[in-house]
Amino acid sequence: MSKPEILSEQPINMVDLKEELKRIRKRDNDLTFRGNRTDEYLNQFVTLKPKEVEEMVEKLQKLNIPRLKDNMIHKIVDILPRTEAELKLILQGYTLTVTGENINKIMKVVTNYLPKKR
Repeated sequence: MSKPEILSEQPINMVDLKEELKRIRKRDNDLTFRGNRTDEYLNQFVTLKPKEVEEMVEKLQKLNIPRLKDNMIHKIVDILPRTEAELKLILQGYTLTVTGENINKIMKVVTNYLPKKR
């Protein structure tokens, strides 16, 4: 029996996952059951375009907030918190303390990409 090795790990957000599923569907002409279920879920919750996500991730990385890692940034992009309280809830899952000033910086970036209410 073969033993697969993990060569590298890289966090991705839901928009990147949706694009990857499109690429797999184009390559294989269809997705597996789990792939289809994941695609249905992503179609309901993904509101941003890949270019917008790329810009937002880049802007959040440029803030140079201490100890804010890529996986945390991608989680912020996935959830798109509307308030500072929501952002604090997201970051509670990690061993990270963020100052009020840095939370304000993050929220300024995120609010530019929030979908407009209809």
